[in-house]
Amino acid sequence: MASPLEAGGRPLAVVTGATSGIGEAFALRLAQRGYDVVLVARRRERLAALANRIVAGSDVDAEVLAADLLVPDERRLVEERLFGDPRVELLVNSAGFGSCGRFAELDPERLVAELQLNGIANMRLMRAALPAMLQRGRGSIVNVASSTGFQPNPYFANYGATKAFLTSVSQAVAEECRGTGVRILAVCPGPVRTEFAANANLDDGRFPGFTLVTTDQVVDVALRALENGKQICIPGAAMSLTAWLTPRLPGFVSRAFYRWFGRRFYLEPPDA
Repeated sequence: MASPLEAGGRPLAVVTGATSGIGEAFALRLAQRGYDVVLVARRRERLAALANRIVAGSDVDAEVLAADLLVPDERRLVEERLFGDPRVELLVNSAGFGSCGRFAELDPERLVAELQLNGIANMRLMRAALPAMLQRGRGSIVNVASSTGFQPNPYFANYGATKAFLTSVSQAVAEECRGTGVRILAVCPGPVRTEFAANANLDDGRFPGFTLVTTDQVVDVALRALENGKQICIPGAAMSLTAWLTPRLPGFVSRAFYRWFGRRFYLEPPDA
């Protein structure tokens, strides 16, 4: 993806989940590439701190849009921002959280909120951004999904299902947009060292080191895939191999493996 400054203007990128992890990495990288950014998340103070970092190190603008995407009126503010600004060249849907544990023991209200944020809210923002992009004949949407969406994941069941939805809708709508100049990408990382693990009640130190990628690696792979017109990308060799192998195994084999993996790395300490 060429720098927008080279194209003679400064387009706008809207990044959700921007206060940490993959969303923050996207915001910083896009600002480096010359995008003005709209930073969306719940925590205004952290958004303001990130905006200050961005404007201090570049000549781009960084706008703070504090919004809880689970609150309809606040989510609607983001939808209106996407729908109404013709400069929105890129939407990065990075907001989300996970729930780790035995499904029957998890808080049902948290499970519903997880589905609403990871699935419905991201879908609605994609829907809000698309009409103007299609009218202009250009624009891109990056949905941060997960490799857990490629198969049932015991002990991460609800999270994996939400990411399967996001991956599926991304690819389907990408096909609808083929030939329009609008690109849609689902980026599907495995474990990434971010605040996500703590929020999911998960110790990311349990995962084998070779499965982990950094937030910068996720952004690198995603932007490269977007440049190449891909609809899906999987950062990291280990997770790419896993995604290739899993559908080629009998279902009972892959489910048994992920049940073992879930117990080993989600529920029990590594030396158990």
